[in-house]
Amino acid sequence: MMFRKIPVSWLQLRYQKGRLIVALLGVVFAVVIVFIQLGIRDALFDSAVRLHQGLQGDCFLISPRSTALIAMESFPERRLSQSLAFTEVDYVAPIYLGFGQWKNPETKNYWRNIFVIGFDIRYQVVDFPGVAENIAQLKIPNVVLFDRSSRAEFGPVVADFEQQGSVETEIGNRSSNRRVKVAGLFSLGTSFGSDGNLVTSHLNFLRIFATRSQGFIDVGLIKLKAGNNPQEFAEKLKKVLPQDVKVLSKEQFIAFEKNYWQTSTAIGFIFNLGVGLGIVVGIVVVYQILYTNVSEHLPQYATLKAMGYRQRYLLSVVLQQAFFIAILGYIPGFLISMIQYEFAKGATLLPIAMTIDRASFVLVATIIMCFISGATAVRKLKQADPADIF
Repeated sequence: MMFRKIPVSWLQLRYQKGRLIVALLGVVFAVVIVFIQLGIRDALFDSAVRLHQGLQGDCFLISPRSTALIAMESFPERRLSQSLAFTEVDYVAPIYLGFGQWKNPETKNYWRNIFVIGFDIRYQVVDFPGVAENIAQLKIPNVVLFDRSSRAEFGPVVADFEQQGSVETEIGNRSSNRRVKVAGLFSLGTSFGSDGNLVTSHLNFLRIFATRSQGFIDVGLIKLKAGNNPQEFAEKLKKVLPQDVKVLSKEQFIAFEKNYWQTSTAIGFIFNLGVGLGIVVGIVVVYQILYTNVSEHLPQYATLKAMGYRQRYLLSVVLQQAFFIAILGYIPGFLISMIQYEFAKGATLLPIAMTIDRASFVLVATIIMCFISGATAVRKLKQADPADIF
């Protein structure tokens, strides 16, 4: 029924090509804004939990005072050791996290904060490309692995390593600087919290951060034996351990990090606000075009009413116009967004990529946006009284 009226709707849109182009530009603008905001927001969340996803544990211990991965508070390592009393546990491993000042090996005088991850290399704690291949190197004192996806401000470490086989520089902290050797590369990626990453053994970590209190860790990894439910074990462990430690399953650990960026910082709010503003702009532009179109064709609509057509038919004509505008505006908006994603990914090194779910969501949102404009503009048709117009 609806598609038999397509010629009427399409002919009305084509009658004023300039106005149609303006409407499409409004939709394209809204689609691109929404895509960019959602892409960067989701990239923020995805990059923030890449370390969590790569950790090969089932449950995790953290301090109740910790707020996010970049702001972890230490807690006694003996809490992690206490979990070994449970028969469900296969092994445990301490994880140390901290920011050190990286000395650019090329400029020699440019220091930049880099995220350092230390763990017990006796166990398979992390699963990132390049770590397992170079794990033996981390047994050597003052040796680290450098994240090949780190920002260029840290220097040409990747290129120098591939040419020379190693790179030497310094890592500084509050009290002193320590000479380290890059003996391998791995891949993790940047995030909003860190521009670069290092991986090393927990012993080398404590050498770099010599002022750290002994016996305190930032994250406790618990690996369960096959067949055990991490959620059930986490609840069981909570009842035994004191309140100075928080027990989380891996899913809860990931949700804990995402929740921080979404609710405890202004970043999540800003991106959501950008999505809302983009949709509002699209609604206003499409409404103005459809309202003007309806106003100019009011005599024709009044004639249709006089011929016996009901308000529902006239509404369907306007909604078809809104549908055409939505589809014709979405397609170039989608293509432009794909180009913008590649540009932003290269500039920020964040995992910005188009997904089917996001593309579908924006398509549906665009159609709804245009339908809202059409339904609002069609109120003008109630004034299309043949007796008044003719």
